[in-house]
Amino acid sequence: MVEFKLTISDPKTGKTGQKEVKDADAQPFIGLNIGETINGEAFGVSGFEFKITGGSDICGFPMRRGIKGIRKKLVTSGGVGFRVKLDKGIKIRKTVCGHKITDNIRQINLMVTKGDNILKAIGAEKAEEKKEEEKKEAPKEEKKEAPKKEEKKEAPKKEEAKPEEKK
Repeated sequence: MVEFKLTISDPKTGKTGQKEVKDADAQPFIGLNIGETINGEAFGVSGFEFKITGGSDICGFPMRRGIKGIRKKLVTSGGVGFRVKLDKGIKIRKTVCGHKITDNIRQINLMVTKGDNILKAIGAEKAEEKKEEEKKEAPKEEKKEAPKKEEKKEAPKKEEAKPEEKK
């Protein structure tokens, strides 16, 4: 069973969406390299063309262009898979995976090259709207409950404590 999580970015809008593909929809990706283009009709998004920009394997190691094989340990001072900021000239050994998509890859990063409004096509726009609605509704409910609890519980305790102190 082959399964990929596609992270699709649209450079025109600056937004990103996700789509999961399994088995028959995932087969067109097997054997492709970073930098190659794929038609959206191959995995159910017709009218779009995508460029493969990267990805990561089952263990989370990033794909890196120019690496043959499944996984390699590189001594590097920058680039994909290198996030540590050290002094100039410092090199660190990092593990990266190759540029070819195989069964070990779990996430593929894609960039839209042809087509408009990709988020609507993959259904991510509806999910974003639901999240925004939940954020708007949640604070309103919390504000209503908080003042009621404070008024009822705190006021009687203060009045009872004052007469006892005077005696």
